[in-house]
Amino acid sequence: MDLSLYLEEFRKAILQVGPPENFALQTVQDVIRPQKHTKLAQDENQLLENILRRLLQELVSSAVQSTEPVMQYGMSIDEKETSQGHIPRLLDIVLYLCEKEHVEGGMIFQLLEDLTEMSTLKNCKDIFGYIESKQDILGKQELFARGKLVMLRTCNQLLRRLSKASDVVFCGRILMFLAHFFPLSERSAVNIKGVFNTSNETKYEKQLPDGFSIDFNFYKTFWSLQEFFCNPASLALASTKWQKFACSLMVVLNTFDAQPLSDEEGDANILEEESATFSIKYLTSSKLMGLELKDPSFRRHVLMQCLILFDYLKAPGKNEKDIPSETMREEIKSCEERVKKLLEVTPPRGKDFLQKIEHILQRENNWVWWKRDGCAPFEKQPIEKKTINDVTKKRRPRWRLGNKELSQLWKWADQNPNALTDPQRVRSPAISEYWKPLAEDMDESAGIEAEYHHRNNRVYCWKGLRFSARQDLEGFSRFTDHGIEGVVPLELLPPDVRAKYQAKPNERSKRAKREEAKGAVQQVDENQMATPASENDGEGTRSDPDGPSAGMDVDTAIATGNVSQGGISTPEENKLSSDTDIGQEAGQLEADAEVEPGMIDGETDAEVDLDTAG
Repeated sequence: MDLSLYLEEFRKAILQVGPPENFALQTVQDVIRPQKHTKLAQDENQLLENILRRLLQELVSSAVQSTEPVMQYGMSIDEKETSQGHIPRLLDIVLYLCEKEHVEGGMIFQLLEDLTEMSTLKNCKDIFGYIESKQDILGKQELFARGKLVMLRTCNQLLRRLSKASDVVFCGRILMFLAHFFPLSERSAVNIKGVFNTSNETKYEKQLPDGFSIDFNFYKTFWSLQEFFCNPASLALASTKWQKFACSLMVVLNTFDAQPLSDEEGDANILEEESATFSIKYLTSSKLMGLELKDPSFRRHVLMQCLILFDYLKAPGKNEKDIPSETMREEIKSCEERVKKLLEVTPPRGKDFLQKIEHILQRENNWVWWKRDGCAPFEKQPIEKKTINDVTKKRRPRWRLGNKELSQLWKWADQNPNALTDPQRVRSPAISEYWKPLAEDMDESAGIEAEYHHRNNRVYCWKGLRFSARQDLEGFSRFTDHGIEGVVPLELLPPDVRAKYQAKPNERSKRAKREEAKGAVQQVDENQMATPASENDGEGTRSDPDGPSAGMDVDTAIATGNVSQGGISTPEENKLSSDTDIGQEAGQLEADAEVEPGMIDGETDAEVDLDTAG
């Protein structure tokens, strides 16, 4: 089919009434006749793009010849409704096809770029209004991924064509669109290196003009501050520049202090702002210097520039070479306080204005930190909405005993009643098996370092003491004298180590005899308590008439120690006991003369010798 026939088919589609979904796909299928029913191949997409770009070029040419605005060409106004122009209608059809993925997603962005390049700046405002109205559709992920670079190029070309002085509002619209269209973490929209626009120069008069009424030195000093505001980084690198800037700033601030503004001038400034147009630069003519000093808005702009510069110099996270010196930081602090006081007394509503500026600068610090941390993305994907059926299917099960593990154990017990008596189940180890690792550590030939010794494991030692208390009381009793290593069974230790912890025979006999003596004393105490109790119970009539004298004999026997295991000793036993006492006293004196003994199990070595002599 000839190209003119293709164009004619799309011209007819533009004139059709109704939403694009009623006829857009059918028109493409009639013209291209694609291999697939709903999606075009790569060569088919290229053919369709060439047709649409040619059609758009012809429509723009016709609009220029008819001297009508581009976006209004072909618009008909009836009594019932107003129809769209031909170009917006064509763009709507292509946007629908791209959104439904019938054609390549970047096609609509290519047509918008061609349209802005072929149109004048006046028509570009209407075209950009159409782009703003379709921002939500153009920002969808399937379209944004294909056309974001083309849209960025289109907006940058528009900004280059616009005047930064007379087209301020249109430039602001483009920048606001880019801020909403691109995500916040888009690196192409972030000035990572913090480069300043040093090309923005402020030109002012260098020579004294004729008929100049104010101090010309002040005029040059005042406008020379813009050189430092244009590139704040230069102040931190050279101390001489900072001194020059500080001196010039003091001159300007002294002038502002000497010429305060009245409330009437502030009220007049409000009326002028309501009717005036915005401009991004003030005029630098020397003849206007006196009027500008009386303008509250002019003063505020200069003082705001000072606060922005101070905020940059104080911003954290800089390199060491960019950090200001201590004296410089003190001067910045004093200048900042003075600037804030001037802003506070500048009408109208100076305090409110200062609070808003401080809030903006505080938020700006957050963005500075974010940029210096690498602009980490902080957008979160939206949570998918779940239906009621999905929620009921994924409800957490309720367990019979509170959780899955306990319920499973209970189920196993029902299925296997012999689980607790099974010999293969987990059981306490034998005492010799448990202490074997510690016994190996105690062998010096093993060469195990102290930091890897099992005695440093508190849990291991605590469990071992519990096992020894149940299975090996003799070993458990050695813990008091030798610590945790004394609890290890002796048969596990090497011969040289075993001798250190093995008890001596005299110690064992001494301990047995001491326990027997303690048992005898307890027996006598019980008998002594029983005799008065029988007298108090009224049994004196059945007792022996010599009872009191017998009781005195018992007391005497207890006092002299003549008590046997069966009760009061006989005269023969008393004689033997006295001989033994004499022998014990002689042995004790002899032992005390020989050594000064240490304590073994709470007794002295002299007592051990007495046991041996006995």
